[in-house]
Amino acid sequence: MTTFVDRVELHVAAGNGGHGCASVHREKFKPLGGPDGGNGGRGGDVTLVVDQAVTTLLDYHHHPHRKATNGQPGAGDNRTGKEGQDLVLPVPDGTVVLDRDGNVLADLVGHGTAFVAGQGGRGGLGNAALASARRKAPGFALLGEPGEARDIVLELKTVADVALVGYPSAGKSSLISVLSAAKPKIADYPFTTLVPNLGVVTAGSTVYTIADVPGLIPGASQGKGLGLEFLRHVERCSVLVHVLDTATLESDRDPVSDLDMIEEELKLYGGLEDRPRIVVLNKIDIPDGQDLADMIRPDLEARGYRVFEVSAVARTGLKELSFALAGIIAEARAAKPVEETTRIVIRPKAVDDAGFTVTLEDDGIYRVRGEKPERWVRQTDFNNDEAVGYLADRLNRLGVEDALRKAGARAGDGVAIGAEDNAVVFDWEPTVSAGAEMLGRRGEDHRLEEQRPATQRRRDREVQRDEAVKEYQEFDPFA
Repeated sequence: MTTFVDRVELHVAAGNGGHGCASVHREKFKPLGGPDGGNGGRGGDVTLVVDQAVTTLLDYHHHPHRKATNGQPGAGDNRTGKEGQDLVLPVPDGTVVLDRDGNVLADLVGHGTAFVAGQGGRGGLGNAALASARRKAPGFALLGEPGEARDIVLELKTVADVALVGYPSAGKSSLISVLSAAKPKIADYPFTTLVPNLGVVTAGSTVYTIADVPGLIPGASQGKGLGLEFLRHVERCSVLVHVLDTATLESDRDPVSDLDMIEEELKLYGGLEDRPRIVVLNKIDIPDGQDLADMIRPDLEARGYRVFEVSAVARTGLKELSFALAGIIAEARAAKPVEETTRIVIRPKAVDDAGFTVTLEDDGIYRVRGEKPERWVRQTDFNNDEAVGYLADRLNRLGVEDALRKAGARAGDGVAIGAEDNAVVFDWEPTVSAGAEMLGRRGEDHRLEEQRPATQRRRDREVQRDEAVKEYQEFDPFA
């Protein structure tokens, strides 16, 4: 059974906003007391938050679909709908959030760091909020917006100061168990360690974390063994420690060739060239191991490595190693640039930015794209003529109709608002004049009556003109 997961695909869906309410206040002797429809509640957000108590993404592996609650609709008597409850998803420290194309959306490091993965939909306005001096009793309300839904990928990159790398059964787990209080599984067969283990080490006044990376063998960077699955866990480490087995029983291996192989895999993985290296010759408690360590140490030191001889079983050489690592980590922390306070960046709207664009596509459709037009379309109840008329007024005030005219659109041309997958398409009829005075009864708008084709309207005008001329000639005997 899987007990450790460091990469999952998560499907998140924020809550939908509640619909606004269209209601008119009624009481005895006051049958039309004015609109009193309340606004809909906001939908809940989906937020990822770093929690130190969480160390794996296993829960999201078993339950990859997460959804926040919806906002409640508004009600009469100016009652606002209840807001949806935000869904908070705890993730381990060091979680990277990516989209399905591999683009990094957020790098969550540090307890309490949060990222809104799905934004809840806005609640729709009730007719009380839509009332004005010219539209005193709207017979419609705005719909709530749907919550944001998307697929994201979570990758866990262990936040540790020291990474132990080496062949399987080189003694990495034994070493981390004696340097810290960690209790990893230890056995005498390869690939005993199937998950990265973390331990906390105290050396003098320096406290640092140490992690072992299991399963590095030739070809690990191309997916062989377990290496590719866990190489990402060394990316955040300040120092790499090569743990070499000086008592290996395999005749075709020796510590130096093991070091060269691991370095080649790290080079192929990339991004780790600037990390300082330390070499640990492990298992010197075995006589042959000590002899081999004495033979290869001069060669390793000639390459520029700091070499430490240790025995996890006999617990020799550990103090010198832990304090050496503490010194390197202290230097790395001191060299880190001071984190500046996040600046608030204000990007004012450009003078010529209308907030939308109009483009003519190959199929002859004029497509309108923009945050406001698309949001207004999502909020419109197209079963209510007055709501559609209100949308037409809003688009006209924004300048969409003027932009359509400049783009060459004529009456009867197709216009689409929004992206191709969820666009609203209609035949454009220019608004003669805008305003509530054109509205008929509540819930109706005579501008949306059945439109006659342009040719039919022209013929009707010609018939009316001919009839007027005929009546004039009949009335005036001298004509």
